[in-house]
Amino acid sequence: MKLWGGRFKEKIAEDMEIFNSSINVDIRLLPYDIEASLAHAKGLKKAKIITDEEFEQIERALREIKEEKFEEIPMVEDVHTLVEQMLVEKIGDVGKKIHTARSRNDQIATDERLYLRDEILKIIDLLEQLNSVLLELSKKYKNKVMPGYTHLQRAQPITFSHHLLSYVEMFRRDINRLEDSLKRVNVLILGSGALAGTSYDIDRMYVASLLGFKEVSLNSMDGVSDRDFIIEFLSIASLIMMHLSRFSEEIVIWSTQEFNFVELSDKYSTGSSIMPQKKNPDSSELIRGKTGRVYGNLFSLLTTMKGLPLAYNKDMQEDKEPMFDTVDTLKSCLKVFIGMLETMRVNEKKMEEAVKFGYLNATDLADYLVKKGIPFRTAHDIVGKLVVYAITKNVPLEELNIAEFRNFCQFIDEDVYEVLDVKNILKSRKTIGAARWEAEI
Repeated sequence: MKLWGGRFKEKIAEDMEIFNSSINVDIRLLPYDIEASLAHAKGLKKAKIITDEEFEQIERALREIKEEKFEEIPMVEDVHTLVEQMLVEKIGDVGKKIHTARSRNDQIATDERLYLRDEILKIIDLLEQLNSVLLELSKKYKNKVMPGYTHLQRAQPITFSHHLLSYVEMFRRDINRLEDSLKRVNVLILGSGALAGTSYDIDRMYVASLLGFKEVSLNSMDGVSDRDFIIEFLSIASLIMMHLSRFSEEIVIWSTQEFNFVELSDKYSTGSSIMPQKKNPDSSELIRGKTGRVYGNLFSLLTTMKGLPLAYNKDMQEDKEPMFDTVDTLKSCLKVFIGMLETMRVNEKKMEEAVKFGYLNATDLADYLVKKGIPFRTAHDIVGKLVVYAITKNVPLEELNIAEFRNFCQFIDEDVYEVLDVKNILKSRKTIGAARWEAEI
């Protein structure tokens, strides 16, 4: 069965039929197509286009179709064709009335919005779970010191808790972006027809309320040809993957023997087929690698849409694979990342030892001199020379004696050792958002 064909004299070529079909991809939308069809049928009944009896037949058949288990996906053009074909097989000509006042163009836009709305809510839930794990780890490792880095060089002392909480902020922004995007996803397109609306007196606000949509689209051409909501989701997903990838990169680095800050559980690691001693952080590496896949999905759809005239074009059939793949990839990455963090062992001692080497207290020594009345740029120069001197002696700054300090600046007193203590450095942080000894969680 085809939903078109009366105008055609020749049968479609077999290779074209296969090429044109999207059923193997959009079969995933079947429950949403049925949900939208049920709402549409109620709208037809309300408009007195179908009778109460006809609606009951359609409703019963659609609910049966929703429970259908396919051993093999039927070879039809798309999910809309499949649903209508099964409907007609069950209830005959009454089933043919379901397509009154709608097109596959407004059907697919509605199905995709229903699907994406559900998936965005699931992804928000996973991000909230991830932040809960990070908050628990932050409480557990509150006041455990580690080096903070810039350029991957040791920079200033921070707490491990503060480092973890930086990712909480990133994922909070991601949640906010997803929540905001729901406003643009949660719009009813049904009633737009193919592109120009319909002459039937359909109550679109009624249908919207049945499907839980907050708004109806205000321009039928834009409604059927808009894929901004998918592109926006792919863009947000790319940002989430970028944040996961940055965190994954740090875990890969931290789990090396050179750093040894963390060790991943065997549950989230793999080995080598040739080197028996290896324990590889493949969970992190795969997440880092899959980030490029999600980026590719974004650029794929952007490229598909960039040259399309209004309204619907068949090119837009290519929107579903990048959307589905991104949803699947993002959800699997979040689930693995949550499990990886929950089972990760943290080497607090190694982190604390790393703070002792690298002159991470140099900036605080410069600030100490500023409080003695020395201009910061001058203080910066003095401390730079002190660091060079300490490097030649292979000792940290706090192990220099007071005479050595005074060779560089006469304003340095015994109180300098309190200033150079890592715990005091962290306690001294005053600004909102700073890495303080008492981490704010």
